[in-house]
Amino acid sequence: MATSGTATFNPDLGEIIEEAYERAGIEMRSGYDMRTARRSLNILVSEWANRGLNLWTVEIGTQTLTAGTASYALPADTIDLIEHVIRTSSGDQNAQNDRQLNRISIASRATIPNKLSRGVPLQIYVDRQATPTFYLWPVPDSVSTYTVIYWRLRRIQDTGTGSTNTMDIPSRFIPALVAGLAFHLAMKKPELVSRVIPLKQYYDEQFMLAAEEDRDRASVSFTPYIGH
Repeated sequence: MATSGTATFNPDLGEIIEEAYERAGIEMRSGYDMRTARRSLNILVSEWANRGLNLWTVEIGTQTLTAGTASYALPADTIDLIEHVIRTSSGDQNAQNDRQLNRISIASRATIPNKLSRGVPLQIYVDRQATPTFYLWPVPDSVSTYTVIYWRLRRIQDTGTGSTNTMDIPSRFIPALVAGLAFHLAMKKPELVSRVIPLKQYYDEQFMLAAEEDRDRASVSFTPYIGH
């Protein structure tokens, strides 16, 4: 028996919404149906940022530091930073060196006696506002050029306005996306109240399956600490 020889299934926005309506037990019949489904879909993927680390949204970024400047704005779609290092002599094959930046809380930053002292940055505080910013201490001095290398968790891209757009997710999350949208659509229809709980349970199951697969497979070792 012949197979297709391809593995490129990636339904567009219209197909995803149509499938979700069918699972909810209704049909998409109007432009408003499309518009309200698109809005629910944007809310759904925003919710995923609260469910944990979505590996496909991890991106590397750089920030060249300026002597005497402690704060730097991050891209507006940044959710959080997950790793960060300070790099000296960037681009020099023989001298480039990365050192870890220790992330501190707002309480720890508040208790730093002299927030203007200068040197090689050792600590980073991430202020997670609508446009996130990070603060360094000590403040970069004027002796060397430093670069912060960071790995950020960004937002999942919006649906956009076209029905032929595809979603900013890997194929392994398509079942969870469709299941979640069907649940959200059912909550909007009083006549579908009996389907809400089963759809929610199925959505949670599908998301758990995808999230458990979406993990780092690097080896991990733990060394016990024995105090003296």
